[in-house]
Amino acid sequence: MFFHLLITYIMSKNGHVISEINDKGIAIIEFGHPQSNSLPGQVLGDLAKAITDISAKNEVKVVVLKSAGDRAFCAGASFDELIAIKDLDEGKQFFSGFAGVINACRKSKKLIIGRVQGKAVGGGVGVASAVDYCFATKHAAVKLSELAIGIGPYVVGPAVERKVGLSAMSTMTINATKWFDAEWAREKGLYAEVYETAEEMDAAVMELAEKLAGSNPESMAMLKKIFWEGTEQWDNLLKVRAAMSGELVLSDFTVNAINAFKSK
Repeated sequence: MFFHLLITYIMSKNGHVISEINDKGIAIIEFGHPQSNSLPGQVLGDLAKAITDISAKNEVKVVVLKSAGDRAFCAGASFDELIAIKDLDEGKQFFSGFAGVINACRKSKKLIIGRVQGKAVGGGVGVASAVDYCFATKHAAVKLSELAIGIGPYVVGPAVERKVGLSAMSTMTINATKWFDAEWAREKGLYAEVYETAEEMDAAVMELAEKLAGSNPESMAMLKKIFWEGTEQWDNLLKVRAAMSGELVLSDFTVNAINAFKSK
């Protein structure tokens, strides 16, 4: 039975982030939004904070990161917020939210298990790439759609490339309107395991989480550091990438493209 240790709960149109810890030291962090679990700035900030805060607790042995519902895992950036960006500072601040989540996962000393029940787009692919071991269902197709609206996966790109390699990341980036199925994502290394149903996936997630919860915390922390070697400069790198996205989102091309998507 899970008990609430820390809750950041924002319902309504702003979405939510909920954090729970059980008596075995397994933390579950869930984010959600009514629009296919898209990620507005408020949710991004709360999610990064939840990952950081939960990871700092001694009683936490392992973290499971998931989204709400049984359909989309994450639709990526909020189009409503993208279209509302009016200057470079606002754009950089918004895209820095994705940098915050990726860096929170990177800096956590706890291993993070991802649970992807459905489609992941753009920033959602970045979130799935930032965990240490990712489970998915056969419905968890992925797409890096940024180029189709005139920007690019600049902030999430380093995390995606680290997981699947430059070739696969480039393939998704260039063919920005194509869905790549879950088996393709598993073959490229984004997903470790793919299941027919969410029920089968959840059983496997908890089985691994319980095994890790009984493992040596110091050993897992050392392994986490080794896994992320070479990313120490990402605090600065992702700030630069956020500025690139923040500039492009102001272009007429991107504004028109986002409005076209919203009107479909």
